[in-house]
Amino acid sequence: MSKSQSDKFTIWSIFRKADFSGKISLTLSTWFGTGLLPVAPGTFGTLGAVPLVFGLACLGTVPGVFIIAMVVAVAIWTSDRSQELLGNGDPSEVVIDEVAGFLLTMFLLPLSWLTLGLGFVLFRVFDIFKPCPIKQAEKLRGGLGIVMDDLVAGIYAHLCVRLILFFVK
Repeated sequence: MSKSQSDKFTIWSIFRKADFSGKISLTLSTWFGTGLLPVAPGTFGTLGAVPLVFGLACLGTVPGVFIIAMVVAVAIWTSDRSQELLGNGDPSEVVIDEVAGFLLTMFLLPLSWLTLGLGFVLFRVFDIFKPCPIKQAEKLRGGLGIVMDDLVAGIYAHLCVRLILFFVK
């Protein structure tokens, strides 16, 4: 049995034994299971945020700020709780941080296939390569560290998309 398959069985075992809040935490932190995919869970977690991006684009600024703040708060809590349950510092299965980071990337950008594609690629590049200070943000403890590096990557990606749009127009 491969290591990734064994790890997935371990997660299901932990899920079955967890209390209600643990089950909620694991479900949300894996973004309804997208983090359990065997290849590129962060990329699939980011893709899983796309419906929320479309929803936020319809709501406006104030509700958008509120929803992003709620997603970030839930991401910090679920990441911290899931980290404890899984016994791993930054489990690859936890992808709600990518959801929060990508929402921040796309917030207040004009929604088009161009901005969605640029935002997606740039967010993933910054999240994977972690230039300064993204790497330092990752060193924060618990759920805050898991989420903060993605929020900084989201800010970097957002600013880069804005810069590209400025020169394209």
